[in-house]
Amino acid sequence: MTDWLGMAAHPRRPGPELKARVLGRALQRPRRIWSVAAAAAFLLAIGGGGGYWASRTIRGLRAERDTLAARLAALQDTLDSFIHGTATRLVQVPVSTGGRLGAVTIFADGARHRWLVRCDGLAPNEPDQAYQLWFITDKGMKPAALMPMDQERPMVMALEMPGGDARVMGAAMSIEPRGGSAEPRGPMVFHLLL
Repeated sequence: MTDWLGMAAHPRRPGPELKARVLGRALQRPRRIWSVAAAAAFLLAIGGGGGYWASRTIRGLRAERDTLAARLAALQDTLDSFIHGTATRLVQVPVSTGGRLGAVTIFADGARHRWLVRCDGLAPNEPDQAYQLWFITDKGMKPAALMPMDQERPMVMALEMPGGDARVMGAAMSIEPRGGSAEPRGPMVFHLLL
């Protein structure tokens, strides 16, 4: 703007040292920018990968939690219907296995045709044996459940009563081969008419 008044300074050529410094900086800058950009891209990739992994893990854990919650609710419903049902009979059978005293508790729900069976204090089976629970019906013995007990822990199971025209009159338990039997052949643990 001052140029038209004739007040502007006359242009000068920069000295060689200034030119070298400016060119040196100009040539160094892209290296710094590329290294910063590469570091930022690396951090972004790590953060994105970590975020993706965390998101997948959280989704998987939520799905597992929901599945477990549904199973727990179903088990609570089943247990409540057995324990508080008006058509439920409670039978506790003292048993002796391997010189140990234990008990088999049966919650028999006549309305829903299911049993809840809990076995406590039973001796662990030999590796080739299992406890087998039987329904005693008016048509003969029907297999109810095979219970290989490898550890000294209580076992709980829900069983559907046999369908058809067979009327359940009791329960029995025997020691059978690990694969089970079609009819009782091993030693009887208990035999009880309800």
